[in-house]
Amino acid sequence: MTLTIGVDVGGTKVAGGVVDDTGRVLVQARRDTPADDVGKTRDVIIELVTELSTGHQVDAVGIGAAGWIDATRSTVLFAPNLAWRDEPLRDYVSAATGLPVIVENDGNVAAWAEFRHGAARDADDSMVMFTIGTGVGGGIVLGGELVRGAHGIAAELGHMLTVPDGHQCGCGRLGCIEQYASGSALVRFARAGARQEPQRATALLELAGGEAEAITGPMVTTAAQAGDPISAEAFAQIGRWLGTSLADMAQILDPQVLVVGGGVVDAGDLLLGPTRRSFADALAQRSRLPVAEVRPAELGNSAGVIGAADLARRR
Repeated sequence: MTLTIGVDVGGTKVAGGVVDDTGRVLVQARRDTPADDVGKTRDVIIELVTELSTGHQVDAVGIGAAGWIDATRSTVLFAPNLAWRDEPLRDYVSAATGLPVIVENDGNVAAWAEFRHGAARDADDSMVMFTIGTGVGGGIVLGGELVRGAHGIAAELGHMLTVPDGHQCGCGRLGCIEQYASGSALVRFARAGARQEPQRATALLELAGGEAEAITGPMVTTAAQAGDPISAEAFAQIGRWLGTSLADMAQILDPQVLVVGGGVVDAGDLLLGPTRRSFADALAQRSRLPVAEVRPAELGNSAGVIGAADLARRR
């Protein structure tokens, strides 16, 4: 049995774990991310790897980073929530720890974890995963391998055009799916509904102290679970948009499995119900042909660590 370390680097936390070849996390550790300091972030990663490798025979390290990674899986080209710009992270960490290191995009490592050990573990060829959080991320597996693209930055699924001349996206375009199927979109839809029809958002507004602008994502989930109509409709809206994007992936790539992950998927059928209905409606003319099943992700917050570790094992 080989052991590798997976490290998941986000804007607020650095999580790591020692993972065996079945995807089981044997030991874990966590640190806060000093996001505005390149050197300190690097040092935290090295500190974490050193701690985790004590007492374990570790073969390699995989790092999942929230940013764009070059094709050689060594340099963080740009990280929107961290100070990294053309950061040669692989070489720094390898030199400090004496271990082989790979660096990969965080969406890719989460997708790989679900393909190998999670919701799509019965698939042997292909999967597309959408990660629904504050924004929309994801990953694509084809032929049993991650699709990384010519420059290493493929599968930015959140930036597919959905609504021409729609809402402004952080990437600079108008109408990306991230603006219609993310946690941020959920909140925007719920706030708009509460302003327009406060009598149908009683439970939601009570949670928000009567202020529509104080509504948060967890409030929308709680209120929807309690039967609040506006909150349920906000989930239905993001599910409708997400379902059409999943249908696009089914048409273009014909994967074995489609996986929906990220924090918003914790709402269960509030999101997955309308998503599956929209997906089926969009593919109604393909009713005689096989099509991928839409499944919720299974590995939760551990996906980044498990996926990074498994990719390091396969380096």
